[in-house]
Amino acid sequence: MANLKEIRNRISSVSSTMQITSAMKMVSAAKLKKAQDAITAMRPYADKLTELLQNLSGSLEDVEGNKYAENRNVEKVLLVAITSNRGLCGAFNSNILKQCNHLLGSVYEDKHVDFIAIGKKANDALGKKGTILANHSEVFDDLTFDEVSKIAEMLMGHFVGGEYDKIELVYNKFKNAATQIVMTEQFLPILPVDEGENANSEYIFEPSQEEIVEQLIPKSLKTQLYKAIRDSFASEHGARMTAMHKATDNATELRDQLKLTYNKARQASITNEILEIVGGAEALNN
Repeated sequence: MANLKEIRNRISSVSSTMQITSAMKMVSAAKLKKAQDAITAMRPYADKLTELLQNLSGSLEDVEGNKYAENRNVEKVLLVAITSNRGLCGAFNSNILKQCNHLLGSVYEDKHVDFIAIGKKANDALGKKGTILANHSEVFDDLTFDEVSKIAEMLMGHFVGGEYDKIELVYNKFKNAATQIVMTEQFLPILPVDEGENANSEYIFEPSQEEIVEQLIPKSLKTQLYKAIRDSFASEHGARMTAMHKATDNATELRDQLKLTYNKARQASITNEILEIVGGAEALNN
């Protein structure tokens, strides 16, 4: 059994760790509220805009310049992996990296695959797996629509320029603080809605189909990417809050066990001292 000094040091160390994890949990909870409100507010708008765009895609196929819906033979794929810049958030980052590895080794095994990293964790891990065209970890320092739009424009440029035949987003979709869903979402080319779902296929275009291609489609794609990053941002804080809550609970349990061990060791030490005193007194009497 460890001596009393070692146990006291362990109790002190675990207590310090518990204070840190508890503080991180509270910080993440505060940030989660703001991030959750942001994604909850924009999700209906983004989903409706994407639905409208998919419904329109069939009507816009013959419009000259509708380069965002061009289906090609897939040979070159670009995966946009969205992770966090920091760890201590459970399986949040590892789930994204695991999905990227699955796509790389299974779905696109015979394709040329490159990555764009949004988050330091993706950049550090995926750099060993393939080519990373760019790392946009700084987007989380000032997460605004304008900053994300620059990344979306770059992605659109890669697709329109023929550098890649397909672009997909891999990110965590926020469900609640304890649950994040790993999503693989096609960014380009635009997916048309299923024929069975396309009940309203007749549209009146105002001012023109060409202007819709030039303005609505890029705006919708920027919104889609912004929603994915917002989803990931809220998921990160939810995952970190949950992980730190569990870590605090585990530290509390370990501290209580160490205190019990300490008390037992102290009691045994006191008992031994009493026995020695009694034994010495008996020896003097004899």
